[in-house]
Amino acid sequence: MPKGPRGEKRPADVIGTAVKVMRIASGQEQEDINQPEADKDQAAVELGRKGGKARAEKLTPAQRRRIARKAAQARWKAVSDAEQ
Repeated sequence: MPKGPRGEKRPADVIGTAVKVMRIASGQEQEDINQPEADKDQAAVELGRKGGKARAEKLTPAQRRRIARKAAQARWKAVSDAEQ
């Protein structure tokens, strides 16, 4: 069964999806949404946040510029590819 953007189970066909949406909207069925943060170890989540901040503080201005330039090129490449 396909998964939605937040990990919820969804029917594979269009009619099944429409029926599920109708049942959720009318209150006959509860939407089953998993919270991704609840599945993770909170200590690991905190370490991840600290790690990103520590890495940002460690980068030199030249390294930040290079990373930003690479990200901008990737974004613009995606835009130009979508236009073709």
